[in-house]
Amino acid sequence: MSKRVAITGMGIVSSIGMNVEETRSSLLSSQTGISTIENIDTRLKDSIFVGEIKKTNLELAALLNLPEVNKFSRTSMMGALAAKEALENAGIDSESSTRLGFINSTTVGGMDTTERYYREFSESEENRRYIEILDTGSNTQLIAEQLHIKGFVTTISTACSSAANAIMMGARMIETGRLDQVVVGGMDALCKFTMNGFNTLMILSDAYNQPFDNNRKGLNLGEGAAYLVLESEASMKARGKQALAYLAGYANANDAFHQTASSDNGEGAFLAMKGALEISGLSLKDIDYVNVHGTATPNNDLSEGRAMMRLFDGENIPPFSSTKPFTGHTLAAAASVEAVFSIIALQEGVIYPNLNFENKMEEFDLTPVTELKKKELAVIMSNSFGFGGNCSSLIFCKA
Repeated sequence: MSKRVAITGMGIVSSIGMNVEETRSSLLSSQTGISTIENIDTRLKDSIFVGEIKKTNLELAALLNLPEVNKFSRTSMMGALAAKEALENAGIDSESSTRLGFINSTTVGGMDTTERYYREFSESEENRRYIEILDTGSNTQLIAEQLHIKGFVTTISTACSSAANAIMMGARMIETGRLDQVVVGGMDALCKFTMNGFNTLMILSDAYNQPFDNNRKGLNLGEGAAYLVLESEASMKARGKQALAYLAGYANANDAFHQTASSDNGEGAFLAMKGALEISGLSLKDIDYVNVHGTATPNNDLSEGRAMMRLFDGENIPPFSSTKPFTGHTLAAAASVEAVFSIIALQEGVIYPNLNFENKMEEFDLTPVTELKKKELAVIMSNSFGFGGNCSSLIFCKA
């Protein structure tokens, strides 16, 4: 990178915490947020496990001091909470900041709300206010208005790599001088549409997910939101602010293999990791820990494992683990949730355990870290791979 991109703030809500400090505590105590469903009345209620935030929509609205009549979806309420924390953490007054942007990402958008009312839209004028928030961009705009962000605002939706691509776009805006500060990340709520869709693909587990385990059965869906504040070094120094970490590298690639499956040899994952390393100027031996995508599906873990074997020459793979047994797969939010996890890992000097792991996959000799491990970390690679072969990799460095 020609210019370093500083990370000066972060915020998060997920099934393991409603803010950064609750999240830190859960990670350091290996506390999972996976459970059965409470907030959604679905036929899958007793047959799958999820990473659900145990707060109702009314409780989330109260945390944001929203009026009784509003257009916020559950997705956008979670996003607003996490983005607000990130800005406060960075010490930025969004109302007076003229070169502050917001690059958001989501796949669910307002579906969690519109699916509850779509049968009534033709008869109920009151519920028609929800129709426009089905659109992903409308949810982003609600948050931008809530937080008084008046600069560049846009939305990215590239499946499970969405937040990584939002972070990448934000970094480019900082590097090219188009923005001084930008809030980047993603958000997604659990809803019937996504649960039924993943169930149709037959990749949901009826137990705790087991990434990189030979007997893995599938993923646990999760919900949450997380954001980073990226900032130019000049802006950061002018404000007398210290960086939490730096974004050192990023890359996106697509193996163009299948609508939902990764290629057998992990071509997209391999190219994304390789590209992120090249942009960072770092070498393979500099990577201290890989936060893998690790969805616990038969296809992803095999493909990602093979990609790591290719990149790290088989025998030199750094310590790695998947954190999805903590939160479930939060879809568009996954990369930003795990970006916050990566920064906490750099701050605390820890590698997170790959919870629920028991047996190595028969296809290769790879064993993730299975207990919380203390280690001085300088560089972390974090992977996020989406449907359609959209693969992204981010590299974070200690401040």
